[in-house]
Amino acid sequence: MASASTCEKSPQELHAALREWFAHGPGARLLDAEREVLAHLSEDVFGYHLVQVQDYGHALDAFAACPVKHRSVLDRGGGAAGISAYAASEQLPLDGDSVDLVVLPHTLDFAIDPHQVLREAERVLIPEGRVLIVGFNPFSLWGLWRGALRWRGDVPWCGRFLSYRRIVDWLVLLGFDVETSRVCAFAPPLRSDVWAGRLERTTGLGRRLWPMLAGVYVVRAVKRVSTVRPVRTTWSSLRVLRPRAIEPSTHNGVNRTSDQ
Repeated sequence: MASASTCEKSPQELHAALREWFAHGPGARLLDAEREVLAHLSEDVFGYHLVQVQDYGHALDAFAACPVKHRSVLDRGGGAAGISAYAASEQLPLDGDSVDLVVLPHTLDFAIDPHQVLREAERVLIPEGRVLIVGFNPFSLWGLWRGALRWRGDVPWCGRFLSYRRIVDWLVLLGFDVETSRVCAFAPPLRSDVWAGRLERTTGLGRRLWPMLAGVYVVRAVKRVSTVRPVRTTWSSLRVLRPRAIEPSTHNGVNRTSDQ
């Protein structure tokens, strides 16, 4: 079962605390790594509308190379620049089948109902539209930090850390196909830039040998829509067949209904 969030803050307080954390130290280093991954995974996504749900410092400049030119940010917090509209991530003020790319940067980690957020993403995406999900990996050094510090209620440790496997299961249930994924943040969330820089040199080795232990994963999935149309049968066309006895049939003297 997914662990519950322990962030006892209002949406505005949570938003401000997360933006502050991502602006300094390990948060700033992580943000740079995530922007690089998001840029790589969005550079071949085409369409008309990109919507990012929640902004904790993940500026839309990460999508400078993305062919989708009309970009918006929806956020439930307040007081941040660059927000297109204020809205709860569980209830997006968008028409169904209207968005080509939805970006969820740690949105599920701090949502009131993460599964509902994914349902909303599925609703607003066009057929063959994409979703990009950034999440903290609970099975990593970052997960260990969370286990030790979540009781304090500080960000980001108070949030949900949903496993990659759980996210994939939810996506499949909603009709998505996972196209690709990337990982980052192999170094522990140290405050020291010097030590963090030295440990971050193991990133290439970590991607090859133990990618499942990365602190953050980024998943790209595509919304599939079934083209199979069910055969509709009206009640008036149904016939009730009267039961009749089944008699054994014989062919060349062999009883076909005999026990075998």
